[in-house]
Amino acid sequence: MYASGMAEAQRYDIAILGGGLAGGLIALALARKRPDLSLALVESTERIGGDHTWSFFESDIAPRDRWLVAPLVCHSWAAHDVAFPRRKRTIAGAYHSIRSERLDSLVRSALPARSILAGKRVHTAGPTTVLMHDGSRIEAGGVVDARGTGDLHHLDLAWQKFVGQELRLEKPHGLERPLIMDATIEQIDGYRFLYVLPFGLDTLLIEDTYYSDRAHLVPGTITPRIQHYAAGRGWKIAEVLREETGVLPIAMGGDFEAYWRSGGDGVAKAGMRAALFHPTTGYSLPDAVRIAALLTREKDLSGEALHALLHAEARKAWQERRFYRMLSRMLFRAAHPPQRWKILDHFYRKDRGLIRRFYAARSTLADKMRLMSGKPPVPISRATASLFGDKRR
Repeated sequence: MYASGMAEAQRYDIAILGGGLAGGLIALALARKRPDLSLALVESTERIGGDHTWSFFESDIAPRDRWLVAPLVCHSWAAHDVAFPRRKRTIAGAYHSIRSERLDSLVRSALPARSILAGKRVHTAGPTTVLMHDGSRIEAGGVVDARGTGDLHHLDLAWQKFVGQELRLEKPHGLERPLIMDATIEQIDGYRFLYVLPFGLDTLLIEDTYYSDRAHLVPGTITPRIQHYAAGRGWKIAEVLREETGVLPIAMGGDFEAYWRSGGDGVAKAGMRAALFHPTTGYSLPDAVRIAALLTREKDLSGEALHALLHAEARKAWQERRFYRMLSRMLFRAAHPPQRWKILDHFYRKDRGLIRRFYAARSTLADKMRLMSGKPPVPISRATASLFGDKRR
């Protein structure tokens, strides 16, 4: 239900729906590069960005777009580690983390107060008009909807899900760099690994992560595993500073056009609502940065032009990433759940450049050939069957 009424509409040049990562970055980018525009950022909660940590490799972001993320970075490291039952490896290359409170702070400092409509719920959205649940209206030259996912039934999905705790320890932890994948642990609910970011000498973010066939997540069953892992590393917890959770879609196939329309036919979209995420990792930050920077270079931000531009960008990304959807099918359908770690172990034997380009979704033809060459770490019959599962494009 929503309150009806004929209150005078608030008018802006552009309205951005959803103050998560994608919407927040668009607002921040336009505020910096297009201060001539009047802008509305509509967010259903009181905080921009929620309560999340986003990490990325420096090579994920095009050099010309790094101006947008550089002020957001809270922590940086020169390398990271991975660990599997049969091998460990340190991989050089800059790795960065952004925290949602920094995004919230920078967006609020960049935008005038009237531009941030926090605690407001959208009822319906069109290319140039937004009706709120309280009966108020926004009229804009163009609307971009970045309110999370559309109807996921149109996509063939598996899931990356996690529970993370930021911990203050009684003593320094001794880590020099992130451990972004520790798969030496018990395998539960698919492929399981621990992700560890050292934020300070005695402060860590530990995320217990699962590549699972199910989206179902019960944090209360997972947090004891985080504490058990910490104890196993000899880390005594003095305080749990905060907790975050996430369930990210992993795309194995689907009908892109039906998914796009499900999020609002004729309405421009960004982020997860536009299917702009890496099909194998579920990460959306590189796409969110790219789209936000792209919009600062566009002269026509009308509803029709925004829809045409962002639909074309998302469609192109979907078509170009068929290879990654095939890898997702191999991970989830060719490998038995307790053995999925072997695929990642096999992947991390490759050279640093190939790994870097994979995470950036810019794998070359040579990269793809190398990833598919040799004896697969899964049964050959199941690997072959997984190659042909993406019937809907």
